[in-house]
Amino acid sequence: MHFSSARLAAILGAFSRSRILVIGDLMLDEFLWGKVTRISPEAPVPVVDVQRRAAYPGGAANVARNLASLGAHSGLAGVIGLDEPGRNLLGLLEDEGIATGSIRATPLRPTTHKTRVCAITRQLHDHLDIEDQQQIVRVDDESRAPLDPESRRWLFERLRADIAAHDAVIIEDYAKGLIDQELVTLVIREANAHGKIVAIDPNPNNPFDWSGGTVLKPNRREAFLAAELPYSQEQDTVLQAGAILQKKHAIRQLLITLGEAGMLLLEQGQQPYHTPTRARDVFDVSGAGDTAIAAYTLALTAGATGIEAAEIANHAAGVVVGKLGTATLNIDELRDFFARTEGQA
Repeated sequence: MHFSSARLAAILGAFSRSRILVIGDLMLDEFLWGKVTRISPEAPVPVVDVQRRAAYPGGAANVARNLASLGAHSGLAGVIGLDEPGRNLLGLLEDEGIATGSIRATPLRPTTHKTRVCAITRQLHDHLDIEDQQQIVRVDDESRAPLDPESRRWLFERLRADIAAHDAVIIEDYAKGLIDQELVTLVIREANAHGKIVAIDPNPNNPFDWSGGTVLKPNRREAFLAAELPYSQEQDTVLQAGAILQKKHAIRQLLITLGEAGMLLLEQGQQPYHTPTRARDVFDVSGAGDTAIAAYTLALTAGATGIEAAEIANHAAGVVVGKLGTATLNIDELRDFFARTEGQA
């Protein structure tokens, strides 16, 4: 599919008027990059001499970060711990202009904190000397216990007020204890009552009923798990899994991300639409799914059709996989990437 320059400009120009609430598991993603020059004398493991480090909002917070980077008014609802990672996460979110009034800090659980240690090398890609990376280990500090009753009541009250004030809601389930069927039912009911878009990034470990949502966005592996089918790379079996999920959840749109094969969109009453990957260089896939659901939902709120939103999401993911770390993109990068891949002026 090829956008006209005018149509793409109209959709992207409406991004700044969109208000989107992200509900889900909040995380702090920390990256340590360094050189590996020796093996430890204490154990047969590489020693990483750290050269730089960075921390980013992760999980549902990374979806909100992608929305803000693309110009939307972005808000977050969830729970963090009363700890240093939680304070760091709030600071990062506030620096990027993300509304944090519906984030509750509690001493009863830690902030989910993921630390990735990566070895960096320099390699020649298309005659350019650039950095490459190999992740050596990831350290997770988290709790997957259900929310305590007080935090749960607080969050539900906030959601009832917040949903009406936004154009769309994104539910991000990383199976860390925040999302359950009662919360899902509340969010979809309130959103439908107010005519709001509901986009869902599901987790196969939580087989919830997502009926009434606008779009469900599993990746290929998640789609097969949720449909209870054996994993396959074949297009026909992906379509079969998608059909099962559409019928099971009565969902209007199903967007299955296929990694290097792009994305597949299934809409009620429409022919399946496949958009191949737009990525030219892939250095890090961390957070690409977050970018996809953020861009897709934002495009819908800006008046895009499902196919147009899928193309925008696919191009946005193509930009971020060419960056290191949990990356985002802005409107100019997205517009330029369209120009390069679609030949627009």
